[in-house]
Amino acid sequence: MKLNCDLGESYGPWEKGLDQQIMPLIDLANIACGFHASEPLTMQTTVRLAVQHKVTIGAHPSYPDLVGFGRRSMQFSNEELSAIILYQIGALQAICQSEATRVSYIKPHGALYNDMMNDLVVFRTICQALSQLDLKVPLLVQALPDTGKYVKIASEFGIKLWFEAFADRAYQDDGLLLPRTNNAAVLSDKREVLERCRQLITQQTLLSITGKPLAIEVDTLCVHGDNPAAVELVTELRMLLDELV
Repeated sequence: MKLNCDLGESYGPWEKGLDQQIMPLIDLANIACGFHASEPLTMQTTVRLAVQHKVTIGAHPSYPDLVGFGRRSMQFSNEELSAIILYQIGALQAICQSEATRVSYIKPHGALYNDMMNDLVVFRTICQALSQLDLKVPLLVQALPDTGKYVKIASEFGIKLWFEAFADRAYQDDGLLLPRTNNAAVLSDKREVLERCRQLITQQTLLSITGKPLAIEVDTLCVHGDNPAAVELVTELRMLLDELV
């Protein structure tokens, strides 16, 4: 099981996240592509940091929502959304190519990620966009008790899926994430997060917000690294994964 984290989310002089401390601890870096955060120099700096620590690079495209940090759902035609996604992946791939590396997977950000999981039209549009690229890379999506409908659509376009769980997010009974509008959406107790991850690794289950066991198969574990306490959490998760996996 790989550890992934959203990085490269600073914007010019405005710094967000602890990329220097987090990057050496993870396997996969989801790098912002300029539409919810970041700009060309930050993208280049983050790519170089990933290369330095031998971390696999993923594109982290979003809705064009810098003000809302990509967490607001937006309405686009299928053609517009496809172009938005391709534009961002292309920008990051060009920077990766200049650093002798490449984009190795795609993980949508924020509201686009949630919409992809809740709306199969959005999911299909993303798969179709990726199928147009020479890059034949996986799409990272949320692990659910039943992923059949996503696998079916992705296979139509020759897209491989990687499934992830979230170490520090609360789950609804249907397996989807509790919306961030709910105060209980993000877990802050480090011990609780570590125990949930231990259960996920050893038993392949997570508990929903009501205590319902959710059986899920997971390729990678996502942790958010944008606060000082996150470095300690990611360090302990790295140790836990190295111990159990």
